[in-house]
Amino acid sequence: MTNNLPAGITDEEIFSAHRGGKLEVSSKLSLESKRDLSVSYTPGVARVCSAIQDDPDLVRELTWAGRNVAIISDGSAVLGLGNIGPAGALPVMEGKAQLFKTFGDLNAVPIVLGTQDLEELVQVITALAPSFGAINLEDISAPRCFELEERLTSTLDIPLMHDDQHGTAVVTTAGLVNACKLTDRALGDLRVVISGAGAAGVAITRMLLKAGVQDITVLDSRGIIHKDRSPLNEVKQELAQLTNPRNLHGDAGVALRGADVFIGVSAGTITEQQLSGMAPEPILFSLANPDPEIPYALAEKYGRVIATGRSDLPNQINNVLAFPGIFRGALDSGARRITPSMMLAAAEAIAGIVGDQLATDYIVPSPLDDRVAGTVAAAVAKAAKLDPAAKVRVAEK
Repeated sequence: MTNNLPAGITDEEIFSAHRGGKLEVSSKLSLESKRDLSVSYTPGVARVCSAIQDDPDLVRELTWAGRNVAIISDGSAVLGLGNIGPAGALPVMEGKAQLFKTFGDLNAVPIVLGTQDLEELVQVITALAPSFGAINLEDISAPRCFELEERLTSTLDIPLMHDDQHGTAVVTTAGLVNACKLTDRALGDLRVVISGAGAAGVAITRMLLKAGVQDITVLDSRGIIHKDRSPLNEVKQELAQLTNPRNLHGDAGVALRGADVFIGVSAGTITEQQLSGMAPEPILFSLANPDPEIPYALAEKYGRVIATGRSDLPNQINNVLAFPGIFRGALDSGARRITPSMMLAAAEAIAGIVGDQLATDYIVPSPLDDRVAGTVAAAVAKAAKLDPAAKVRVAEK
């Protein structure tokens, strides 16, 4: 395994930090007397159970379910490690629970499932759902992730989002909005090339189209996706209809010729010759982690604005800027769905935080900026209340 740790961080420090897991459960109430036990557990808890039986919506108020997110993975697409299984995925889910609490003040429970069968995933997650206020799907491979999210969203009555798709799309869109400001470009005039037609690439494509981008070309391992190409799975057939308005055929070099923007969410590599054919001062988002599609030194040679997925380089496109605030806003508003308009509102909120500090090395705020989650949550909650598709219930007290 390649060691791509930031300078100064050792394996010893990392394994020590993870030993015994990164989470624990603590009680909000004191349990030091019989009275305490009577209030928190028997017989007092029976009164609460009966109240919820009479009015099931009270579960959101009288248990932690209303502020509790399930983080669920089958271990099929973990980071850049691939299909390493549920046990290997668990440290990521634990870490994500930390982020939910630290940045969104939401409880979260990591759950890894010992199946990668789509039907079994639907059944198990549906059965688990009553314990939670929302569900974050994580590290589930494409194309199964698309159908899984769609089916669960249609049947469950709580917000659900596959973060590898939509979190990445939200932060990428935020960064591109600000990169356009720096380069005096308009979203509607951009020629964008997206390398990768998996979970992130598909979601970024859909969000940029909703944001106003009109000319997007998508690449997969076989080159440009276009209407005449076969075979294409159902998702790529949709992409072929939505993208490539000039009906380009060929490889990355053809796609990048004259393009303003490159967004990489794949394991591919872009050469200097291909880069040299882009429009002057291109915007280069090489988000593969730990090894960007464009080596950073080469990106600096050609790009006006550069972003990566790495924390040790400027302009990290990090999902933590999005998901704590998105889920917090959805739960605060009482939304039953997380809709495209809510996610676009999140992107606009993230972009707006940068404000007058906008610079080529600062197009998105730091993940540690304590303004982010609250600003995103407020924007998402407002968008939810304006969007009938969010199916807002009575908001939390």
